[in-house]
Amino acid sequence: MTDNNSKKWYVVRAVSGQENKVKAYIETEIARLGMGDYVSQVLVPTEKIVTVKDGKKIAKDKVYFPGYVMIEANLVGEIPHIIKSITSVIGFLGETKNGEPVPLRVAEVNRMLGKVDELAVTTDTQAIPFNLGETIKVIDGPFNGFNGTVEKINEEKRKLEVMVKIFGRKTPLELSFMQVEKV
Repeated sequence: MTDNNSKKWYVVRAVSGQENKVKAYIETEIARLGMGDYVSQVLVPTEKIVTVKDGKKIAKDKVYFPGYVMIEANLVGEIPHIIKSITSVIGFLGETKNGEPVPLRVAEVNRMLGKVDELAVTTDTQAIPFNLGETIKVIDGPFNGFNGTVEKINEEKRKLEVMVKIFGRKTPLELSFMQVEKV
């Protein structure tokens, strides 16, 4: 049993597009060999990309560093060899001539992990792009093309209540931020 101080973060180079598979393979192999004490975390930094398709919001996780998987491990004995022999693993980033993987510096790790946390939060903390009383245009949904006035803003749900003139009558609509744009 090793203490946590001997664990460092390393970057494993993987075939681009296979990062999540590599993460799963490493975790499965380490668990199968009972080496969980030596490898504590396998991480694929991702960011959420929100797109609108056919009026629906689709959130996709996009790999932030394509071709790289972060791993927190104590690389003793066979561990580096086990990781390198996993399908779709190219090797460790920054390996020296004698094959010793070079750990990331603490500052780099904090920056990368901070970035991961930051990316997890960014979708929720965007500034509210609309103001009360502002004129907007509906760009998605059944009222596409209509102009309206912002009556209420619901920050949590990221929705607006918009007053739109339909057949000469003012009608309130609830629309998401993604369904409208400034005029």
